Amino acid sequence: MTSDTAQFDMAIVGAGLVGAALALMLGRQGHRVALLDGGKLEPGWQPSQVDARVSAITPASQQLMIHLGVWSGIARRRLCAYDRMAVWDGEGTGHIDFSAAEVGCDVLGHIIENGVIRDALLEALGAQEGVTLMAGTRVTALSAIEQRRRRLTLKDGRCLTAELVVGADGACSQIRELAGLGHREYATGQRAVVATVRHELDHDATARQRFMGTGPLAFLPLSIDDNQKTSSIVWSADTDFADELMGMDDEAFTRALTVHFEHRLGRIEHASPRHDFALVQRHARRYVDDGVALVGDAAHNIHPLAGQGVNLGLMDVAVLAEELARAARRGAPMGDVRILSRYSRRRRGDNTVMLMAMDAFRIGFGADQPLVRVLRNQGLTTTGRWPWARRLLAEQAMGQRNDLPQSMCPPSP
Repeated sequence: MTSDTAQFDMAIVGAGLVGAALALMLGRQGHRVALLDGGKLEPGWQPSQVDARVSAITPASQQLMIHLGVWSGIARRRLCAYDRMAVWDGEGTGHIDFSAAEVGCDVLGHIIENGVIRDALLEALGAQEGVTLMAGTRVTALSAIEQRRRRLTLKDGRCLTAELVVGADGACSQIRELAGLGHREYATGQRAVVATVRHELDHDATARQRFMGTGPLAFLPLSIDDNQKTSSIVWSADTDFADELMGMDDEAFTRALTVHFEHRLGRIEHASPRHDFALVQRHARRYVDDGVALVGDAAHNIHPLAGQGVNLGLMDVAVLAEELARAARRGAPMGDVRILSRYSRRRRGDNTVMLMAMDAFRIGFGADQPLVRVLRNQGLTTTGRWPWARRLLAEQAMGQRNDLPQSMCPPSP
């Protein structure tokens, strides 16, 4: 940019998976878009390494990636399809198992390293006309100016204006706070320990999760060198236990994994370096204001036990882009809060239900009372016996919703 204030139609702050997908989608709609991020905006995924952070991408999110033209780039790098899910209570007999075949599909989803998805998005963004990538930038101020525009002031003194500023800058969103949209949050009392592990038995393209009083342990299947003996684990554990897990040497940690996962995949033979992060649920009080909108974790940050965080964010992207396209066809100002409120109404309810459901699961499976334990075991087992209930769970796991945006719908036959 020159020393003059640069002007854009939209400015997106945060170039994670959600922000990058939105920038690409709006660029493809013909808008002039600035994508700002404090880090680097260049490919960095290495096939010789496996990201500790992965996402369970639903078929609905896959359709969005196909719509954006990046799915082939993801598949060219690395992914692992899964067609079954198994969930059980580690402190009882309750269990449920369902498959893609029950809903007439080939897969329930794909486990993909976050670095793979971001690389494919950045590759496409580099070739997308109308999108300006601004790496190593930090926003220090957000203000309203005349003619329905917002001004962003950067740490290095530069300024830019846009009709719409989108906060895609994560759970601790600066845009959310600068815009005065506020949020509610509470700590779950748990930390997530993540790592990549190699196990003795094949995972058979099945995502597995064991619930325990100290928190759920998930094994998400990966395909490394075309074998089925590698998984990404997310162990959500009460804080004291998480500290204990992080302090173990590798041998003690793999032994603990083997025991706590009930040898379902045989012996855990190797684990990568572990990472951990606090599990805090947040929900923005408002998603929009004149000239400002929030997407992804900036709007809602949920417990990872169902792997829906990124998918909810991508749903935000698809709905916001759909509403902005509708406004453009009518010649309406895209930063008008009345336009943006349609996006908020379509997304807030779904996100709220998911936040409440994840919290109910966390509390219900963490309870020690004998009666609660009996009821949840009976509930899981009974649900697993009903084909219609398994089908409903499979549809939810696949991202099927009412009012699904067009870009996430499969093509008509």
